[in-house]
This record gives sequence, structure tokens and C-alpha cells, in this order.
Amino acid sequence: QVQLVESGGGLVQAGDSLRLSCAASGVIFSRYITVAWFRQAPGKEREFAAAIRWNGGNTWYADSVKGQFTISRDTAKNTVYLQMNILSPEDTAVYYCAVTYSSYNYYNSSTYVYWGQGTQVTVSS
Repeated sequence: QVQLVESGGGLVQAGDSLRLSCAASGVIFSRYITVAWFRQAPGKEREFAAAIRWNGGNTWYADSVKGQFTISRDTAKNTVYLQMNILSPEDTAVYYCAVTYSSYNYYNSSTYVYWGQGTQVTVSS
């Protein structure tokens, strides 16, 4: 079965950096596969952060994280990363990895079929 496992979250101070990892297993990759990171803070809806197309490596970012976050992939390890720099308390959330078989409405969480368990990122001031 498909499994997505996030790791790399933790407690950091404002200005610090973190790199999150999403290890995928059981996923049949194709040119249409898109892997994304979403985040959800307490009391707020889940929001799109970044996405990457597996074949080709095209990337998309939410306006809120452009220039701050970088999404990348390691095809040999079936892993997607999210490099997060200059973190602020506003970045505090549970971060989820997700997979869709289409790039249509990649920014919408309802598009995604598979989800990881999430990893907590807490940024203190």
C-alpha cells in the first residue's frame, strides 16, 4: 500500500531553518505525479505551501512562502524535501506531505489522494 512518512520537524527559534523529508513507498510514479506540502495551524484550515512534479521537477509555491521555502526531490530515494529558511512563528503548523496523480488544482488539498501523518514544526520568537 501507499505510505508517506514525514520527518524533520521540531522546535526552532525565529530565523532558524529546517528541512522536512517525505519518504514515499508503494507509489507508482508517472509523469502526472505531483507531490505537495501542506500545512495546518491550530484553528486554521489546511493551506498549500509547495508542490513539485515528479517527472520534470516543475515547482509551485504559495505566495506566502516564495523565496523562503524550497521544494526538491531525490528520485533515487523516492523522497521529497522542503527546505524552510528564516522561519517565523507564523510558520508554526503541522506539515503534511501529499500525492496526487494530476497537477490540476495542485493548490487544493481535495485534489490529493494520499497523505502522510504530518510532522510538527514549532517556531518560537
